[in-house]
Amino acid sequence: MKVFVTGGAGYIGSVCVEELLDAGHAVTVFDNLSEGHRSAVDARASFVLGDLGDRELVGRAVAEAQAEAVIHFAAHALVGESMQNPGKYFRNNVAHGLNLLEAAVTAKVGKFVFSSTCATYGVPEKMPMDESLPQRPVNPYGESKLMFEKMLQWYQQIHGLEFVAFRYFNAAGASRKFGEHHRIETHLIPNVLKVALGQKDRCDIFGTDYPTPDGTCIRDYIHIVDLAQAHILALAPGQAGFFNLGNGSGYSVREVIQTCERISGRAIQTVEQPRRPGDPPRLVAAADKALKQLGWQPKFPQLEDIVATAWDWHLRHPDGYRD
Repeated sequence: MKVFVTGGAGYIGSVCVEELLDAGHAVTVFDNLSEGHRSAVDARASFVLGDLGDRELVGRAVAEAQAEAVIHFAAHALVGESMQNPGKYFRNNVAHGLNLLEAAVTAKVGKFVFSSTCATYGVPEKMPMDESLPQRPVNPYGESKLMFEKMLQWYQQIHGLEFVAFRYFNAAGASRKFGEHHRIETHLIPNVLKVALGQKDRCDIFGTDYPTPDGTCIRDYIHIVDLAQAHILALAPGQAGFFNLGNGSGYSVREVIQTCERISGRAIQTVEQPRRPGDPPRLVAAADKALKQLGWQPKFPQLEDIVATAWDWHLRHPDGYRD
């Protein structure tokens, strides 16, 4: 299948492109490199440097790629920044995403796979979280993703564009080739590993008095390769709808830090800080729908495996992507 991947130079996109190519698909990557890295694009893929805000370029690129499917990763994704600059998030994640949707319809693309987020749920009413929960985002980032989800439903109803939207929990780990290098790093595992690498002197623990076994927040971590495999399964004709992607097992901040210490063999200094506003005590996915309907089966569900692949990649790329 010919697959058009936006944001394919980013963390999740780069690994998904690698897995798509390994599965025999032809891939065109479209990325403005504002967050991604040119050297994170698999050499077997075609690459188009461009911005989703350029409507004409997007339309031309999708048509020239003869895309049969679109996988849309390109988005701004910093929750804190979205609270300071909401316009940036609605402009890029919604308005610019509309350019891509229009291009897909014009080019008669058959399948649209969207990278959404569990942030569309806001503060969950129950745990583990399944797809039946009400969606009440508590920040513009989550709201922008929910708005695009609603757009997809209308485009399916009106234009017949079949879509799958994945609500991610915490992507982590690395493939052999590609790993995590954000210009502004907010994710726990890479920040903890920076301490093990000697690039940071400490790791902050925000909140130690939550109603959890060790007092720190619990989150669901999913290996990046397992995440990519779900997107490949979503390309099958007839697969449609909304799916949570997580392991269904949560790990606390302290558990993550201790696992990073074991895997790296290095001590990690921590400093306890007050809670951050809006951090729920526990976010864990119920991914039964993806397991049953897509036939998705995570290969790396254990935190040790996730951290081990991340540590291996960071050891080989201590400075990330040099471009």
